[in-house]
Amino acid sequence: MIPQEQNHFKYPKFQDLIIHEDDNLIVINKPPFIPSLDAREGGEVNILRLAKKYHPDAQVCHRLDKDTSGILLIAKNPETYRLMSIEFEKRRVDKIYHAIIDGTHVFENLLVDLPILNQGNKNVTIDRYNGKPSETIFNSLKFFKHYTLVECKPITGRMHQIRIHLATQHAAIVGDSMYRGKPVYLSQIKKRGYTLSKDQQEQPIMKRFALHSKSVKFVLDGKEYSFEAEYPKDFATLLKQLEKFDA
Repeated sequence: MIPQEQNHFKYPKFQDLIIHEDDNLIVINKPPFIPSLDAREGGEVNILRLAKKYHPDAQVCHRLDKDTSGILLIAKNPETYRLMSIEFEKRRVDKIYHAIIDGTHVFENLLVDLPILNQGNKNVTIDRYNGKPSETIFNSLKFFKHYTLVECKPITGRMHQIRIHLATQHAAIVGDSMYRGKPVYLSQIKKRGYTLSKDQQEQPIMKRFALHSKSVKFVLDGKEYSFEAEYPKDFATLLKQLEKFDA
């Protein structure tokens, strides 16, 4: 049973997450609040465990942060896992993420190439001397008064890469407290006609950071694959509210 640590989010069955399946691959639209892999022995439910219950030989080909939603590739056999690992290592997998960021920012093929050092325990930092080469390309997609919808294309695949690279541009992802991103409250953008009773505490529109793995393209055994994942409800709701009250 999946723990309901985020009681506002209803977890679907693994089968309902599947975008595509063939003899070698399962492609899912990962919901937020579920880790990709085991964090520790006997720990919380994660995508790998759910996938193995569905198909015993399943292996997750890459990972998304627990709060990140979107496209996740799962191999159904060791050979496919090996081939996909090579594709990721050779940087031949084109990944596109969408993020909602604090502030209005005009990014036109902005390349951020600041080296990232993994300090362990999910802590990373920009380190020009000891960090590993890290590259992300950013393009603004939609502007609001106080926020921007951004396309993020990571060339490399470092931990927290998109999140920390955006933070260096003073454009932290909404709700990403680790990198000083602030949540969005309806009272902030809908300044008129919004009231709470004295015993109510306002909740943010989105209870995680606003990052979604939107699409992926790659070649496997000479065949081209391209997949796209719809926004989950919380991401879509935040965009709808911004379009309505912060346009």
